[in-house]
This record gives sequence, structure tokens and C-alpha cells, in this order.
Amino acid sequence: MYADRLAEGGIARYAARLYPDATPDDLRVLSALFTWFFLIDDECDRASVPEPERVRALVGGALSLLSGEDGGLPGPLGSMLADAWREPQRRMPERWQARFVAAVEHHLNGVVVEARNKANGHRPAVEEYVELRRATSAAYVAHTLIDFAAGDDPVTESFYYHPSVRAFSRAGNDLLSWFNDLLSLERDAATSGGHNLVLAVANERGTPLAEAAVVTRERWHRTMRHLPALRTAAPPHGLAGRRYLDGVEHAVRGTMDWSYESARYR
Repeated sequence: MYADRLAEGGIARYAARLYPDATPDDLRVLSALFTWFFLIDDECDRASVPEPERVRALVGGALSLLSGEDGGLPGPLGSMLADAWREPQRRMPERWQARFVAAVEHHLNGVVVEARNKANGHRPAVEEYVELRRATSAAYVAHTLIDFAAGDDPVTESFYYHPSVRAFSRAGNDLLSWFNDLLSLERDAATSGGHNLVLAVANERGTPLAEAAVVTRERWHRTMRHLPALRTAAPPHGLAGRRYLDGVEHAVRGTMDWSYESARYR
């Protein structure tokens, strides 16, 4: 039953939407990585009462595996991540691997914080939630994979960490995250413990959900209108830089299109 639900989620199609120029072999690797992240998400949400220490143990094992440290992640989840990580680790330079592992750590630490919040009944305020959502979305992980999918040298450190590029990446993250929050509001209202931008707005302002949804949509539209200016502010970047910026935009539109067709959100 769960395998059927996973298949209906269209995760491979999601990877193809985000990385339309990737080779079939690389799409298999990307799909395996995406599937692993969705499985971790489901594993961390499966208990009616979140268990932060269990989530922390999963996170620690995954990071140890990616960093080549002792310990690692046991069981099927560990085997799956090890298999999916093998090709990027073989092919990509160490500076890219460090960038990828840092993005994964940021994401998984956010997952731990969310589990702790739910266990303690803490409902985050709007800006607290926005910052946390940038981690739990895993969008920054997807952004690092743009270089792997291209099959070429990754963007330089000076470009990747440039404040203007970080601002563009952050806006792209917000756009796909808030779109997902609007789409999954009904489900999240029952299960997320306030971890949804609409719910955070409603709680902070003391307004009905319908009004909070309008506020959230307006914030989404303002960010979308500002995205072209953020892209223009990026430093001179050449082919690799243009590919990265395109990839951030693909992640926004690809997530929107996939969300409508995936069984995860029906």
C-alpha cells in the first residue's frame, strides 16, 4: 500500500521537472535522492506524537554516512542513501560535496526543530516559521544538485555564496515553500501543529484562515514580482552561473506543476 502511494507521488517526474537537461542515468540518481528525502519526511511524521530524539538519531546517521564518518544510517534508509550518494561522491569535487552536505545538514536540522516544536506544542510565529521553512523544504538541497544534473563543473564558491545569489536562492525557496503551504493547508491544519505559513499568520494575527490565506498569497505574489530584480543583481556568471539561476527558477515552477499532479497533495 505504501509502495503504491510512493509510486503515485510521481517523484521521478518531479526530479525531471527540476532538472530537464539531466541524462537518464543522472535522473535515476536524482530520483533516488528525492525519494530518500520524501521517505525521511514520512518517517519523521509517522508518529501521532513526534519523537525528536528518534528524528535526531536519523539525522545524525544520515550526516555521518554522507561525511564518511563511522556509524552511518542503518537499515534500508541507510542502504538507499549510500547507493544514491555513490555517483555524486565519485564524480563531484570535494568543494561541491561539502556544499551538498551542508545543505542536507541545514535541512535535517530543521526537521529536528519542527519535530521538537510539535512535541512541545510550540506554534512558531510568522518570521520564525519562514526561517524554519527554508530548512524543512529541502529546496537548498535541490539547488545544490543543479550542478550535478548539469554533468559539468559546479559554480564557483564566490558565485554560489555571493549575497545576491543567496538572496535569489532564498526567494526561490520561499516561493515553492509557500505555494506548498497554500496547497496543503487543509491537511496541515489537522496535522502540522501550526507549521504552515497560513496557520502561522492566522495564529499571530488572530484572524480566520481565509483571511490569513489572502495575506499569504499576497506575500507570495510580492516575492514573485521581485524575483527578476534579484536575478539581475547576481554577479557576472557565465554558463555555469546562468544554469544555476535557471535551476532555481525550474525548482519553483517544477514544484508548482508537480504539486498539482502528485498524489501526495490530492
